Amino acid sequence: MEERLQSCVRLRKKRLKLIKEQESRNVDGEMPVLRLDGRVAIVTGCGTFAPGWGNGKAIAALLARQGATVFGVDLEIEAAEATRDVVAAEGFDLHVGRCDVTDSGQVEALVADCVRRFGRLDILVNNVGRSEPGNPATMDEAVWRQQLDLNLTSAFLTSKFALPVMAAQGGGSIVNISSVAGMRWVGKDQVGYAAAKAGLVQFTKVTAVAFAAQAVRLNCVVPGLMFTPLVQRLAERYGGGDFEAMVAKRHAQVPMGRMGDAWDVAHAALFLASDEAKYITGTEIVVDGGLTASTGAS
Repeated sequence: MEERLQSCVRLRKKRLKLIKEQESRNVDGEMPVLRLDGRVAIVTGCGTFAPGWGNGKAIAALLARQGATVFGVDLEIEAAEATRDVVAAEGFDLHVGRCDVTDSGQVEALVADCVRRFGRLDILVNNVGRSEPGNPATMDEAVWRQQLDLNLTSAFLTSKFALPVMAAQGGGSIVNISSVAGMRWVGKDQVGYAAAKAGLVQFTKVTAVAFAAQAVRLNCVVPGLMFTPLVQRLAERYGGGDFEAMVAKRHAQVPMGRMGDAWDVAHAALFLASDEAKYITGTEIVVDGGLTASTGAS
């Protein structure tokens, strides 16, 4: 008798769940997916140094499109404001500020300001990054330390202050933007950047395990060769200023025959931040057109 009663209770719960799912369907009869309504997100590095869509700009815009309240920050406030204006032109809000994410005090103030203004913090996207040329024999020690600070310590600092907030409110999602340079040689000396981005992947894994029981998920997006405004800067640093040659070389390196773009990175970040990825933590999505699966272009 008791077993039959429990079976009926389970069946009733299942039916109620189905009813709620049906009520949440949109007008086309499809379940809304990848929505972030009611969520608050911080996106670091939300600006670009030149016109066009960089990874952080696209991520901030996409999260806003999907319903999140987005607080985007950048070292250059003008770049953050330019992103805000683009998002506003689409009819969405983006709150922006300036933050040096290598400065512990500024990062602590950023998280506190976010919670004060919006009441919570559900999503953190660590997007800042910059590559400097050099190997251990040629790179200045100060540059090495700067590369580690910008590309790895920044994520440590933002996580340090965001994790307690997320854990206290019952969960959250941190998405770290790494690079295939942390997985393999990609054709140029950038030892500081490569080491930091490799470290970011492992930082993400061990922190994900540490906070899994508190419902805080951490994952990485690992972009390959992306066609963003940064390619111009890479051409100046690594290609003697020959932009066209740099673009052609990067296209040729990818098995799919072309670089990706900022939206490829943004959609991966959106997925990992969303409830559709609620059972995914401590791992990475590689967005590289098959680059790391290949032996390299001849």
